[in-house]
Amino acid sequence: MADIYVWLLSFFFIIALLMLVVFQLMCLADLEFDYINPYDSSSRINKVVVPEFITQGVLCIFYLLSGHWVMSLLCMPCLYYNLRMYTQRKHLVDVTEIFNQLPWEKKQRLFKLVYLVSLLFLSIFWLIYSALEDHES
Repeated sequence: MADIYVWLLSFFFIIALLMLVVFQLMCLADLEFDYINPYDSSSRINKVVVPEFITQGVLCIFYLLSGHWVMSLLCMPCLYYNLRMYTQRKHLVDVTEIFNQLPWEKKQRLFKLVYLVSLLFLSIFWLIYSALEDHES
């Protein structure tokens, strides 16, 4: 029964990460279509970057502590990338360069979105598998 709670909690972590990444993509799309100015867009994105990194780190540590090594290993590349970006001080969007970096920023967040959706499907699979396994015994 504990496994079900672990997968359910990881499901909510991944949903939170998905919401943060989709919010960033919406801000970039609004900027691209000139619905919002660069300052507002970059300040909105910069407000959620660090919480996204923290949530990703907590999810990875949560998988590690709960004994789900494969999922923890699947979370490591994104965590490493986030840590590298943070230590190099490249994690924040620059207001003056946002138009020049717009395609790269969108591509980066779309890659994270695909990555998180795949983690979400794996989490749902293991949640259902654990529920069926508990039901059989």
